[in-house]
Amino acid sequence: MEQVVRSGDRKAVLAAAVTVVLWASAFVFIRAAGEDFSPGALALGRLLTGAIALVIILIIRGEGLPARGAWRGILVSGVLWFGVYMVALNWGEQHVDAGTAAMVINIGPILIAVLSGLVLKEGFPARLMAGIAVAFAGAVVVGMSNSSGGSAAVLGVVLCLTAALAWAVAVVAQKPALVHASALQVTTGGCVIGTIACLPFAGQLFSEAARAPLSSTLSVVYLGVFPTALAFTTWAYALSRTTAGKMGVTTYAVPALVILMAWIALDEVPGLLAVLGGLLCLSGVAITRSRADKPIEPEDAVTQEVSTPT
Repeated sequence: MEQVVRSGDRKAVLAAAVTVVLWASAFVFIRAAGEDFSPGALALGRLLTGAIALVIILIIRGEGLPARGAWRGILVSGVLWFGVYMVALNWGEQHVDAGTAAMVINIGPILIAVLSGLVLKEGFPARLMAGIAVAFAGAVVVGMSNSSGGSAAVLGVVLCLTAALAWAVAVVAQKPALVHASALQVTTGGCVIGTIACLPFAGQLFSEAARAPLSSTLSVVYLGVFPTALAFTTWAYALSRTTAGKMGVTTYAVPALVILMAWIALDEVPGLLAVLGGLLCLSGVAITRSRADKPIEPEDAVTQEVSTPT
């Protein structure tokens, strides 16, 4: 039995790792596509692509619509995370560089940990709090190392903080929904809701897509298929098998990966601070993933850790 539990935990860790890598790549591709697409149009193009891919997969798998008990969480996460978050992040990255945006966004895991401790009754485990402190320090160091090349405009920072708040609330709302529906159902529903919420930007999307170079259009498609359709599904899968607090803190590895990807794609060599910050981020994640107690069944963990808000 313990072997089965550990196998499930390994799958959750792998799913979380896929999410982190793809979300890190999104910061680079948003910067690239943002040259030719406005924030709302970019969000709609990304969500529309992701929604089409997810609906096709959902039909092929024959999973159908989520149970009624999941819809409140799907609606909240769809509007806030797939809608507000993406527009705010796209807009914010037009005023701050990718590394700074990734660092500011990573106030989100702290908000997730606090909200999930209060609302989902996950508590405030010492390992989680210690991991948050270490990883957040690493995120700050990474942001410092990468902020010199971009404008740390107040508007950009405010927009990224708005995105972080929307993300945190959405995750806490999404967690109970995963008790009633699969990761694919929750992700598909949220993506479709987000697409509907962004439809007012349809005119901008069509006009800007007609003028945009192929590289920018392909960036939008990539953002929809991989950091959205795939990464949000692997996130939901992992979230259904662990606490919201632990899942949130895994994203502290994102700023370090953004620096590495910018180095590879944009020939920006990371400095000593970036390397040090990246190591701190990964150390913080490792602390939160360590455990002192005997593992329990993933199904039992969901039952014990989730208290659906009334």
